[in-house]
Amino acid sequence: MRAHRNRLARLACALIFAAALPAHAGQVCRDEPLRVDEVRRSLDLAQRTFAALDASGASVAIIARAGQDLSKYGLEYSHMGIVVRDHAAGRWTVVHELNTCGTADSDLFVEGVGNFFLTDLYRYRAQVLIPGPDVQARAAALVAGRTARRLHEPHYNMLSYVYSTRYQNSNQWVLETLAAASAPPGAVETRAEAQSWLKGQGYRVPTVEIPAVTRLGARMFRANVAFDDHPFDRRMAGQIDTVSTDAIVNFVRERDPQARVLVVE
Repeated sequence: MRAHRNRLARLACALIFAAALPAHAGQVCRDEPLRVDEVRRSLDLAQRTFAALDASGASVAIIARAGQDLSKYGLEYSHMGIVVRDHAAGRWTVVHELNTCGTADSDLFVEGVGNFFLTDLYRYRAQVLIPGPDVQARAAALVAGRTARRLHEPHYNMLSYVYSTRYQNSNQWVLETLAAASAPPGAVETRAEAQSWLKGQGYRVPTVEIPAVTRLGARMFRANVAFDDHPFDRRMAGQIDTVSTDAIVNFVRERDPQARVLVVE
């Protein structure tokens, strides 16, 4: 046990700069690096998640982390990525969209499960969503090809409207990629086609209720928050239709009876 703790401490020191990289999924920017105990707990969670993925028999899954407290909106997890067992970059590689800290820009990142959890976590718990085998195979092909990049919009908005291509949040990229994996082959190659297909399925994301004073403060002080892509009447009523982790779980479960959800404590 002591040797295990020593290995984790050495790994924490080696990775401390990675914890300070300015890429986030909508959470508040943190100037100081993670403490060693935070790195240790994050890597412990990553190790348990890696083991759960290995034991699941899946080739592709969707993993979620809790980067901030969203309980007042009825949400437990804040950010999702697509994790692939046999990615060219290594076993169980996560592909996800991240917002560059303090800006309204984003990019797609390809990294290991350890780096995915090596951030300022609010809760050390992970969710693993495993689609059925057909969607897994399609999603793996999309992530390895050019479609995943075509489905990415670099203009980031943490609360982007589900049916607008003006902005995108990190979970919206996952949803639109899963739409491409669930639609008939070749039917979804762009964001507009993904959203059109979702509309055709009658899909609606869960609505997040955000009061006017909260919207105003977020718009004034956060570069990565905007509301001008939302329908005016719903925006004024505080009804924000944005893609959350719950929206993705609902989408997969509604369409895929073989889908499974695991929680890693």
